[in-house]
Amino acid sequence: MKSIHRLPILAVFFTLASVAAIPVTEIDKLADEFNFGVMVMAHGGSDEWNAHLAAAVEPLRERHPVEMALGMADAGSIEDAIRGLESRGVNHVGVVRVFVSGESWYDRTLQILGVQDGAPPRPDPERLEKIRAEMRMPMGFWKVDTELAFHVSIDGLADAGEIDEVITSRIRGLSTDPANEVAVVIAHGPGDDDENRRWLEKITERTGNAGEQLGLREIRVFTLREDWPEKRSEAEQEIRAYVEQANSQGLAPIVVPFRLQGFGPYERVLDELDYRADGLGLLPHENVGLWISSQADLMEAEAATHHAQLR
Repeated sequence: MKSIHRLPILAVFFTLASVAAIPVTEIDKLADEFNFGVMVMAHGGSDEWNAHLAAAVEPLRERHPVEMALGMADAGSIEDAIRGLESRGVNHVGVVRVFVSGESWYDRTLQILGVQDGAPPRPDPERLEKIRAEMRMPMGFWKVDTELAFHVSIDGLADAGEIDEVITSRIRGLSTDPANEVAVVIAHGPGDDDENRRWLEKITERTGNAGEQLGLREIRVFTLREDWPEKRSEAEQEIRAYVEQANSQGLAPIVVPFRLQGFGPYERVLDELDYRADGLGLLPHENVGLWISSQADLMEAEAATHHAQLR
């Protein structure tokens, strides 16, 4: 069975409607007729970074075979995860992409999985070794040869209502005088200006509950646009100017990173400025694991619907 592409928007509507029409008990029954596993894709990082993600994924392992594919949609890690799932008898795979933006490496992932055209064949071993030696971070790009059926998540953490409470709890843990505080939420950000605007809009939505519940003077969202030097320089100036202005007004800035784990480069960006932070990203927090599990459930329901249509 070949890979299954997430459908265009109108088709998605009808697919989701058909999923909703299937009772949960029926989905469970259908799921018993095929072997469903989960591939969790994420950037990955230090041992601490990876351990926090592994802890968030652990409850999912109690229900499904799970393999991790770390990197920026690296074909090597994706292929390793696929082989692991194949060895465990899986034939339908829910691919849960744990990135801030659902747009990140989406098409690239579909191409590597063979869902979309565009990825070349796997290089021969000697060529592959040379390519990997030249990479700062593994980002292999080739089509993986497999018969697994893939159901690929669309949303990112910036779309997830579960993350609202993560942001609220981070700010709450640092707040002592809300009326005289501002929260500064910083994310990595993309290079494309239109995509960056979507990042800002979605992450701002995630801060709405914190704004209503905590009574801070203001919550502002920024992207550092970390991998694009000219845009990063401009973003750094904007972030620093905002924090400096808050300091000059007698307000206490609370800095919260909207990244999966850790504080990233923000300590250097904010060097010599007065602010409060605990260095925590979205992990560790149980809601990240809840979102990952809910995404896997959606993919399983989609697989069940597809299976039902083929019966």
